[in-house]
Amino acid sequence: MSNVGALSGVATLISKVTKRLNIGFLTGVLPLDKARIPTEIAAGVTLATLAVPTVMGYTKIAGTPVITGLYTMLIPALLFALFCSSKHLVVSADSATAAILASGLAGMAAHGSLEYVALAGLLAIMVGILLLLASWIGLGFMADFLSRTVLIGFLTGVGIQISLRAITELYGLPAPDLDTFATLWTKRSQFEHPDPAILIVAGIVVFVILSGRYLERRTGRAIPGALIAIVGAIAASWWFDLKDVLPVVGEVPAGLPEPVLNRAKWHVHLFQELLPTAFAMVIVILAQSAATARAYAALHGEHITLKQDLAALGFANIGAGLTGTFVVNGSPTQTEMVHSAGGRSQMALVVACVVVLLILLFLTEPLGLLPDAVLSAVVFLIGLKLINIKGMMKIRRERPAEYRIALLTAAIVVVLGVEQGIIVAVVLSLILHTRHGYHPNNQLLIKNEKGNWHARDLESGAQAAPGLLIYHFNHSMYYANAGLMKQEIQSITERGWPELRWLCIDVSAVDDIDFTASETLADLVAELGKKGVKVVFVQQLRHINSRTRRQLLERMPEQIVFKSLKKLLSAYGDSQQPSPPQSTTEN
Repeated sequence: MSNVGALSGVATLISKVTKRLNIGFLTGVLPLDKARIPTEIAAGVTLATLAVPTVMGYTKIAGTPVITGLYTMLIPALLFALFCSSKHLVVSADSATAAILASGLAGMAAHGSLEYVALAGLLAIMVGILLLLASWIGLGFMADFLSRTVLIGFLTGVGIQISLRAITELYGLPAPDLDTFATLWTKRSQFEHPDPAILIVAGIVVFVILSGRYLERRTGRAIPGALIAIVGAIAASWWFDLKDVLPVVGEVPAGLPEPVLNRAKWHVHLFQELLPTAFAMVIVILAQSAATARAYAALHGEHITLKQDLAALGFANIGAGLTGTFVVNGSPTQTEMVHSAGGRSQMALVVACVVVLLILLFLTEPLGLLPDAVLSAVVFLIGLKLINIKGMMKIRRERPAEYRIALLTAAIVVVLGVEQGIIVAVVLSLILHTRHGYHPNNQLLIKNEKGNWHARDLESGAQAAPGLLIYHFNHSMYYANAGLMKQEIQSITERGWPELRWLCIDVSAVDDIDFTASETLADLVAELGKKGVKVVFVQQLRHINSRTRRQLLERMPEQIVFKSLKKLLSAYGDSQQPSPPQSTTEN
C-alpha cells in the first residue's frame, strides 16, 4: 500500500464514520480570531521544538525506530486536530502507552524490526477501532472509573520502570521487556564496568535539560533544554566523529512514512494475543485524555464533547497504524507546552505538524548522528518526571487508605509489568468505588442549642428527642451495604437511653433501594416492632429522590414517610400524648 493509498483509505473511513456519528470538522480550530493567528503559529513552533526530542525518547520506551516518534506528530496529530472538540488537548506519543506497547509485544518480534513496527501499527489500528466503538456506544463514562488515586500510582510505577530501563541501556545492557528488577539483578556484575564515554555524554545531557528547567522556572519562559542538548550532541558527534566511539542512532529515513503492516503475519491468534494490550491502552487513553481535555476546558470555561474526542482519538490511532507508527494518546505535558506558549486552539497542533513535516523532508540525516546515550538520558528524565512523589504524599495525608492502593498499584507495575499494572489499576479503582458505597458515612441527627440540625457519630447514640433516634443513611441502599445498615441500626437501637420508642431512618440522600435492601428494611421493621420500637422514615428531598419514597411505600405501605424533620418531631410529640397520630400512610 502506498502513502497515497493509505491516506485515501483513512480519508474514506473518516468520512463514513463522521457521517454515522454526526461528528463536526475543525471544531477545535474554529472560530479563529485573526489577531491570534501569530500567537497560535508561535505556540505550534514552540510545541514542535520542545516535543520532537521527547517523542524521539518515547521510541526508546516503545522499542520502535527513532523516526516513528516524529511520525506520531504528523498524520495522527493532524487527524485529531481536525476532528476533535477540545481546543487544547495535544495528541502524540505518550510514555504510558509506549510502555504498555513494549510490554505487550515482548517476545513477539525483535525491537526496531519491520515486523515489530508492523505489530505496533496493527495494535494502533485495533486501539483506534475500540475507541470508535467506545464513542459510538457512549462509553466515555469509563474514563471516570480509573480514579486519580490509582492513576497517580500507575504512572509513578511506569516512571520507575522507564527510569530503570534507561539506566540499563546506559550501561550497554538490553532494555528489559517485562521484569526490570530481574534484569538488573542478573546483570549486576556488568554495572561494575560502565563505559565512561556513555556516562559522560548522558551526564551532560541531563545537566543541560535540568538547567533549562531551572531557568524556565526562574524566567517564566519556555527553555528547550532537551532540544539544545540534542542539537549540541549531534554537532559534537559530527565534529568529533563520535560514531566510532559511541553507538549512534544510524540512518534515519527521510520523507513521508511508509506503511509496513504487510510485514506482520496476520492470523486470528495474533488478534487474540494483542487484544488485552489494546484494551489496556484504551483504558489509559480514556482516563488520561479525558482528564486532560476536561481540565483545560474548565480552565477556560469551554465545553467539550467527549464522544467526538474519542472518535478523533480513534481516527488518530488508525492513522498511526496505517502510516508506520505506534499508538498515540492525549499528552498532559505537551498540552501544557502549547498552553504556556499562548496557544488556545488546535491551530497550534496543525502548525506543529507542518514543522515536523519539514524536519522529515530536510533534517533527518543529522538525526542519524545522535548518540543513543542522549536518548537514554532523555528517557531517564521522562521517567523521573512521571514519578509523582508530591501527589503520592498528598494522597497519604488526605486519604491513607487510598494511598495504600496507589502504592500497591505502583509496586505491581514495577515488579510485574505495565500490562498487569493497568489491569490491577482498573480492578482497584472499581474496588475503591465499591468501598465508598459499601461503607458510607452514616450518622445520627440531632438539634443543637440554637435549634439547628447537625450530625453526630453513630457511637454517640445521640437521640433527637427522648426515645427518638434519627438515623441518616448517606448513600443508595443496595445489596453491598444492606448488611452494614442492619448492623448499625441493631447497634444503635440496643444501647439507646432513654428507652427507644421510635427509630426514624432518614432516606433523603438515598436515590435508590434495591431488592436486597428493601428486604433488609422489612426485616428490621418486623424485628424492631417485636421490641416495641416503631420504625418511620423521613424523605425531605421528595422532588429530587421521589423514587425512593415510592419504593418505600410500595414495599411497606403501612409505614409512615414524613416530608420533613419538623413534621417528624411534631408527630413524635403527639404520639407521647394520650391521643396518637391518626394517619397511617403519610404526614
